[in-house]
Amino acid sequence: MTVTISRTQRRFVLPEDRLPTHYVNIAADLPVPLPPPLHPGTREPIGPEMLAPLFPMALIRQEVSPDALVEIPEEVREAYRSYRPTPLQRATGLERALDTPAHIYFKNESVSPAGSHKLNTAIPQAFYNREEGITRLATETGAGQWGSALAIAGSMFGLDVDVFMVRVSYDQKPYRRSFIQSFGADVVASPSDRTNAGRAILAAEPDSTGSLGIAISEAVEVAATNDDVKYSLGSVLNHVLLHQTVIGQEAMAQMEMAGEAPDIVIGCAGGGSNFAGIAFPFLRDRLRGSSSTRFLAVEPASCPSLTQGEYRYDFGDTAGTTPLLKMHTLGNDFRPAPIHAGGLRYHGMAPLISHLYDLGLLEARAYPQTTCFDAALQFARAEGIVPAPESSHAIRAAIDEALDAREAGEQRVILFNLSGHGLFDMAAYDAYLAGTLTD
Repeated sequence: MTVTISRTQRRFVLPEDRLPTHYVNIAADLPVPLPPPLHPGTREPIGPEMLAPLFPMALIRQEVSPDALVEIPEEVREAYRSYRPTPLQRATGLERALDTPAHIYFKNESVSPAGSHKLNTAIPQAFYNREEGITRLATETGAGQWGSALAIAGSMFGLDVDVFMVRVSYDQKPYRRSFIQSFGADVVASPSDRTNAGRAILAAEPDSTGSLGIAISEAVEVAATNDDVKYSLGSVLNHVLLHQTVIGQEAMAQMEMAGEAPDIVIGCAGGGSNFAGIAFPFLRDRLRGSSSTRFLAVEPASCPSLTQGEYRYDFGDTAGTTPLLKMHTLGNDFRPAPIHAGGLRYHGMAPLISHLYDLGLLEARAYPQTTCFDAALQFARAEGIVPAPESSHAIRAAIDEALDAREAGEQRVILFNLSGHGLFDMAAYDAYLAGTLTD
């Protein structure tokens, strides 16, 4: 007698020829236009010339593009092919552990060479800078994922990279720092004595643990005061969110392979890049009236810009040197607690995400870090992947949605973005397992 075993397909992998050819620009579908950035002195809308000292013109054009689709250069697509398309996975182990009728899927961005989604924008940023003759980039990094990605992209395109790494992460994650240096980038703890902004912070607060806002101030200062240097940012701005939409486009095709459509799309949110990447292609369908998908941005309770911040114009950095952006903000002088999800320790939220949240098109939720680590270990033991502390926020929300589905007796389809792995974050897990981690 032959016994037939029914198996649920767990991995959905696109061939390389299904790699997206264009980025999705959600700004083209907004029901209300995005408020423009303002000059910090005059408070008048700024033109491209204001951004020219910091970014190459190709990225500035993407920042203000009205086009629904923006073509991806073939050289960028070729670089993407080293790890993209990334797999969509069904978390059947987690479903069983939760005893839920919900179907849980995750887009696995942890398989990139940088270990996170950040390489999706680092590659085009390095490419466009090289095309305009730039030889050096300055940037900041929180947990180190963005610094790792830009270091890799810099090595691909022959650019020197200076990384200002938030002091608390610089100390907490020495191997992430070593990883960045392995690709030839220079890493310095921020606040540092290399810039006027850093020296001013240290004079007022010698033991400062730093913040993304401070590190941005330092990187912007280096770019603004050196003609051969441009600034590179891993989140918040429109062109960065644009590049990340390769995630959601692939996920849409893979969900079709699975024969399902998500009832809710979830991503952790600090500056907003990975959430935008997974959500914006699906959100375009909702804006065009062809879906009713919910979208949930999840942030740390210690840095709750969406759930507790004000929606107003604010600086993107601590020193107040950037253009003013209308966003949900806790204030550019806000000092977040030194939680281990360093990539979410930012005082503001991307203007595009803030605008969509203000229009009621997105939901937001905040969690303390200990309950996120609870979820991270539950996911790791069920699925065999140790997630980044940032990603654990999305996992926490996905688990809660699955438990809600169980209580309601609903077969809900949940999709979240696993934005990165936690293999450089084991000190955080060590503290959690030892019972010394606090909220």
